[in-house]
Amino acid sequence: MARDSAATKKALLEAAVCEFAEFGLAGARVDRVARRAGVNKERIYSHFGDKGGLFAEVLRVELARLAAAVPLSVPDGTRSLGDYAADVFDYHRTHPHLLRLLHWEALEASGGTAANDEERQRGYSEKVAALREAQRTGRLAESPDGALLLYAVVALAAWWHAVPQVARMMLGPLADDPRAQRDGLVHLVDRLTKPTNR
Repeated sequence: MARDSAATKKALLEAAVCEFAEFGLAGARVDRVARRAGVNKERIYSHFGDKGGLFAEVLRVELARLAAAVPLSVPDGTRSLGDYAADVFDYHRTHPHLLRLLHWEALEASGGTAANDEERQRGYSEKVAALREAQRTGRLAESPDGALLLYAVVALAAWWHAVPQVARMMLGPLADDPRAQRDGLVHLVDRLTKPTNR
């Protein structure tokens, strides 16, 4: 029974990723999620409580996948922060649904709250601490602060995929060349974070 329950939950989460990425929380329908998953819609309520609980779990799982696939690397002689930005860029290029989910969350969140807020904040805090330590030891430029630096790197890596129409307007042919975009991103982040000679 536990195996069936785990398989049902997995099928529901996979179906829900598609549904929420396409329609957002407000537009998603549990009937369609259940149909896509091939299970009774009552399983959604027993596993996740309600549609909001399902959306929160989808985001938790998808963000955990990103964190596992793209761990933060701070300059260690073999990889730079630009390399981390490139990995985030690549992840969003091959998993476009994650940015859509995050945009739906931003559009529909009430009062600025987010799904799994505390858990996500802990993950970001760990990354910020690692960047601040790299800044303290001179492996990264001291400015901007680690929190601003992390936010900027994540935004730079994702924005190409979030608003490709703006990239086309500003960059012309470069907007159609993912390799050039990626190389430009690495160069930009490495320039921003290169420590100055003391």
